[in-house]
Amino acid sequence: MLINHDTRCALDAVVDLVNTAPDGSEPDGLPDLAALSAFVTRHKISGVGALGERDLAAVRVTREGFVAVFAAPDAPGAAALINTMVAAAGTTPQLTDHDGYDWHVHYFAPDASIADHLAADGGMALAFLLVAGEQERLRRCEAPDCRRAFIDLSRNRSRRYCDSRTCGNRLHVAAYRARRREAGV
Repeated sequence: MLINHDTRCALDAVVDLVNTAPDGSEPDGLPDLAALSAFVTRHKISGVGALGERDLAAVRVTREGFVAVFAAPDAPGAAALINTMVAAAGTTPQLTDHDGYDWHVHYFAPDASIADHLAADGGMALAFLLVAGEQERLRRCEAPDCRRAFIDLSRNRSRRYCDSRTCGNRLHVAAYRARRREAGV
C-alpha cells in the first residue's frame, strides 16, 4: 500500500494520540497542557498557536473519536465516525508549501484549533485507509499486557505487536523459555 509522507505523518499522530487514552491500567497520556504541547512538538504540527485548557479538552474529545474508529467493528461504522469528525472539523482542503516542504494538502481550515487540525488531517488519513479497503490495518497489540494501537503497514498485513522489539520480543522469549522448560532443558 502506497502512503504518502503527509498521510503517514497524520496516521502516526493519530496512533500516538489514541495511545494517550487512559485504559484502566494506564493513566491519561495527555494530563495537561505541557503534554499537549509536547505532542504538538513531537509531531511537528504546524500553525498551532497558544494552547489553552479548551484545546486540551477538545483534543481529548477528538482522541475519543479516533479510539472509536479503531474499535469500529466494520467499515460502515468506521466511515460514519470518520465522517462525523471530519465534518465537525470544517474540512477545507488546501494546497500549501511551507517550512521547506513541497506542495501538500492541508485538510484543516487556516487558523483551525489543534483539535480540528487533528480531526481533519487524521480523519482524512484514516479515510484513505478505509477507501483502500484497509480497515483491518487498524490494530491493537496482541501482547496480553499491552493494548496499544498501531497501523500495520507491513506488505502482507502480518504485524501483531505494537513494537516487535518490546512486546513481540518479550512474548517470543517467554515462549522459548516455556518450550525449554517443557523439554526439561
